Amino acid sequence: MIEIGPGRGALTNDLVEATSHLTLIELDRDFAEDLQSRFPVAELRSVDVLDEPLDSFIGHRIVGNLPYNISTPLLIRLLQEPRIVDMHFMLQREVALRLAASPGEKAWGRLSVMAQYRCHVEPLFTVSADAFRPTPKVESMFVRFTPVTPKHEVYDFQTYSNVVRTAFSQRRKTLANSLSSFQITWEKLGVDSRMRADHVSVNDYVSISNYIDSR
Repeated sequence: MIEIGPGRGALTNDLVEATSHLTLIELDRDFAEDLQSRFPVAELRSVDVLDEPLDSFIGHRIVGNLPYNISTPLLIRLLQEPRIVDMHFMLQREVALRLAASPGEKAWGRLSVMAQYRCHVEPLFTVSADAFRPTPKVESMFVRFTPVTPKHEVYDFQTYSNVVRTAFSQRRKTLANSLSSFQITWEKLGVDSRMRADHVSVNDYVSISNYIDSR
C-alpha cells in the first residue's frame, strides 16, 4: 500500500498494522522526519508525488487525504496507469461529486470522463469541515476508485485526454465547434456533433478519440 501525504500520521497508525508493506510519500521534511521515527517499518519517500514515476504505483493500493491543490493533476496522472489495484482518497466534496457525475448533469466534466473511463467511482461518506485542524471552508468526501475494464479501449490514452480537455475547454460550444481542430467527419463517426461536451458519454469520447487515431 502507498499512502500519499500522511502528514502527522493519523491514518498511518492504522495502515501500518493493516498491510505487510507500507510506503509513505511525504514532501514536507518535518513531517517526513517525524514519520520515519514513528513508523520505522514503513518505506518513506520524501518527494513530490507528482514527480514520482508512474510505474512505482503498479500493483499497489493507494490511499491518502490529498491536498486540494494537487488532487486534480494527481488523479489525472494516476488514471494513466491501469495496473493500480485501487485508490481511496479524501477529496473536496465538490470534486468528489464531479468525479461521480453522469452525462447531462452540471457536474459532468473532464475529471468525470477521465476517471470513469478507468474506474468505478464510489463516494463513500462525507466528512465535515469540523473534523480538520485548521478547519477548511469546505466539506470533504472519501471516495473509492475501483479499476474496471473499459467497454471499448482507447487506442492512445494521450489522444483521449487531449480530446476531452479540448471539448471541455469550450463546453458551451457544440462538439463540431469545440473539436474543429481535429477535422472530424462526423457522419462517418456516428456521434452527434450538435451535443455539447457535458452531454457526451465516456463511450462517445472513446469513439471520437479512436476515430482520430485510426485515420
